[in-house]
Amino acid sequence: MQTVGIICEYNPFHNGHIYHIKKIKDLFPNSLIILILNGYFTERAEVSIISKFDKVTIALEYNIDLVVELPAIFGTQSADTFASKSIEILNELKVDTLVFGSESNNLETLMKIAQTQLSDSNYNVQVKKYLKEKNNYPTALAKALNIPFNYNNPNDLLAISYLKAILQINPNIKPVSIQRTSQYHDIQSKEEIVSATNIRTKLKKQEDITRYLPKIAYKNIKNINEDLLFTLLKYKIKTCADLSVYLDVDEGIENRLVKFVDKTNSLEDLIKSIKSKRYTYNKINRMLLHILLDFKKTDKPDNLEYIRILGFNQKGQTYLNKIKKEITKPLNPIYNSQTYKLEQKAIFLYDLLTNSQEKERERKNKPLIK
Repeated sequence: MQTVGIICEYNPFHNGHIYHIKKIKDLFPNSLIILILNGYFTERAEVSIISKFDKVTIALEYNIDLVVELPAIFGTQSADTFASKSIEILNELKVDTLVFGSESNNLETLMKIAQTQLSDSNYNVQVKKYLKEKNNYPTALAKALNIPFNYNNPNDLLAISYLKAILQINPNIKPVSIQRTSQYHDIQSKEEIVSATNIRTKLKKQEDITRYLPKIAYKNIKNINEDLLFTLLKYKIKTCADLSVYLDVDEGIENRLVKFVDKTNSLEDLIKSIKSKRYTYNKINRMLLHILLDFKKTDKPDNLEYIRILGFNQKGQTYLNKIKKEITKPLNPIYNSQTYKLEQKAIFLYDLLTNSQEKERERKNKPLIK
C-alpha cells in the first residue's frame, strides 16, 4: 500500500482541494493519505477562516485517512521552515510519496532549482547580493538562479522548499506534482475551481461563495474581528520596550513599526506603509503576527518536539498502530515544551479574534475519529 503525504492549510477547504484528493485516489487507488494540517494561522500569517478542528472534520469527511498537526510556531514561518518541518513529520510517519500542487508542474526544473540551492556555494552569495540591492527574496532567488520569473509563483516556490526538504531529510520520498487548476493571484475568476485567495476576497466583498466550496466548509467559516486584531497589535507595538526580540523583526524594521503605527488605521494600512522592495507583504505580515502571538526569537524550538495526531479513520488508525514503534518522536503533546506553550498562545488569540471556544476542544486532546 502506497502512503501519500499532503500538506495543506484549507483556508478554506474548497473544490480545488476536493480535486486534489480525487486526483491522488486516481493516481494511487489503494493508497493511504496522511495530511499535515496547518491550523489557526497560515504560512502567509493570515487568520484561518476555518478552525483547526473543523478542518480535521472536513478532511476526514473527504477521505483523508490520518490528520496530523503542523504546530503554529512552524506553520507561521517562511516556506523553508514550513516545508522542512512538514516533511520531517511525514518522514516520521513513513510516507513514501509527497503530492503537491504547482503552477508550472515542471518537476524536473523545480528539482534542479532545489538541488542548486543546496549544492551551489555561490548561490547564497548571489542571493545576499541581490537582497542588498533591495530586491525581495523571491526576486533575489530568481536572479541568483537565473531562472524565468514565472518560477516565482507561490506554489512553485513552496514546491522547491518541499523538494529541498526531501533531499535533506529522506531522498527516497517520491515527489509528485499536480497541475494547479487556478492561479493564486487570480481574484476575479468565477470558475468552479478558484483559489482560496479568490474565495476570501469574494467573502470580504460579501459575494456569494457557495459554488466554490462544499456545504460542510461553508457552514464552518468564521468571522474574523480585524479591528480587534489591529487594536491588539497596536497595543503590543506601543508598549513593547524592544520589538527586535520577536521572530522576523530584523534590521531595524521595528523603528518603522513604531513610526507608522499611529499614522495608520488598519493592519492593511500598516503593512502598506512599511512594505518596500526588500520587505514583501508576506514577510511583514508574518513578522506582525509573531509580535501579536508573542513568538520570540529565543522561544523558537530547533527540533520537532512531538507529533500530534488530530484525527483518523479506521484505515488511518490501523496504519498508525502498525508503525507506532518505529516513530522516534512522542505521539502526544509535551506540555512543558516550547512548541506546546506557543500553540496555546495561538489558540488563545484565535479564540479572541473569532469569538470561538477552540480552547475547550484543544483541552480534550483527543483525535477526531470517523
